[in-house]
Amino acid sequence: MEILGIIGGLGPMASAYFLELLTRMTDAATDQEHLELLLHQIPGTPDRTAFILGESQDSPLPELKRAGLGLVRSGATVIAIPCMTAHYFQEELQEAIGAPVIHGIRETAQYLKDHGIGTVGIMATDGTIRSGIFARELEARGIRQVIPSAEGQRYVMDLIYNDVKAGIEPEMDKFKKVSMELREAGAEVIVLGCTELSMIKRDYPLGRGYLDALEVLAMTAVKTCGRLNRDYKELIT
Repeated sequence: MEILGIIGGLGPMASAYFLELLTRMTDAATDQEHLELLLHQIPGTPDRTAFILGESQDSPLPELKRAGLGLVRSGATVIAIPCMTAHYFQEELQEAIGAPVIHGIRETAQYLKDHGIGTVGIMATDGTIRSGIFARELEARGIRQVIPSAEGQRYVMDLIYNDVKAGIEPEMDKFKKVSMELREAGAEVIVLGCTELSMIKRDYPLGRGYLDALEVLAMTAVKTCGRLNRDYKELIT
């Protein structure tokens, strides 16, 4: 059986929620049937968005490599990173540590393709949006991407950095305004492409037409390393 290694702490609450998702999604009737996993929490890792945008020279990659190599040395055979922006470094990280790293963004795009979705709205960090990592995976599958306006993107960043990461109750009016903007632009489904936004979905009723990329990552990890609970095969709300 595969042993899952998790590079966590990006942010810490999302990593804790990822562990909960893994446990809930696993088809297990006893303790012994749950996944064997290893978690390396590295909250001190430099900010991914700041580096991608050229606002910082401190690359997160050395810390990601250090954690990944440590997990592999400890027995992990497959790696998951519950941080969508960190997937910008996925190929370099996988090459450095010599173990497969689940590509949560690629898996999310494939999930949408498999469900016949043609136009998708993306809510994610500036780093994720401007790096084009969602756009490339969606375009490769014939899916159209729509993103927030400049004002809408500021709202998304406020929700991620000033609310959830800061431990403050999110301003749901901002979330609703961005959602409405993306719907009006044609989005059939809105992807929550940042793990801090996953916390909002966990705690607030969002309604129909959302897909949490963290849930897709967890589902893929469970299918890779164990047995998926059939209650979690449909992730689009």
